[in-house]
Amino acid sequence: MAVLQALRTEGTGAGAVLREWELRLVERAGQTGSAAEANGLLVHRAVVLPEWVDYNGHAHESRLLQVFGDATDALLAAIGIDAEYLEAGSSYYTVETHLSLLREALVGQRLRVTTQLLGSDEKRLHVFHSLYRVDDGELLATAEQMLVHVDSRAGRAVPAPAELRARVADLTARHSAIPAPDGVGRRIVLGDVPQRPRC
Repeated sequence: MAVLQALRTEGTGAGAVLREWELRLVERAGQTGSAAEANGLLVHRAVVLPEWVDYNGHAHESRLLQVFGDATDALLAAIGIDAEYLEAGSSYYTVETHLSLLREALVGQRLRVTTQLLGSDEKRLHVFHSLYRVDDGELLATAEQMLVHVDSRAGRAVPAPAELRARVADLTARHSAIPAPDGVGRRIVLGDVPQRPRC
């Protein structure tokens, strides 16, 4: 798999096929409305597959992070990030994630992720995902993320174009009318941890 990922980066051989397939998935996500809104929030759905389950008998955190990544892709499709946009050399990159695992996700369980855009500016998106079990509505996990708009060819953060910023601002305004979910801004602390000087 690592070889395929490397070939994808170079756009050669099987890697080129993989890249084309991934771009088609991005395009299809935008066309199928996988980010349909429910109560104003964007929604993504998934099912816990057998290969997701680890030695503890529940979905491994990396697989839940994958579901959150797919929900982020659905958000990006909803604001107009499509295959053409990516091919032109721009995208949003996730630069920080705070993952909270609250309950187990077991094989075969249907999942629903709601996505709320908490804030945005010319370069950044502040996103909060909540993952629920469909059958009983139990909250299983959350992911709070910061995304940065980049020029992927130059490898640096750049402001999003005006038309994209307008769509982002519209969605941010709509989502600001929804109460922020519990857990926003949570940090990991064990007792009284002294602040360490930064180098």
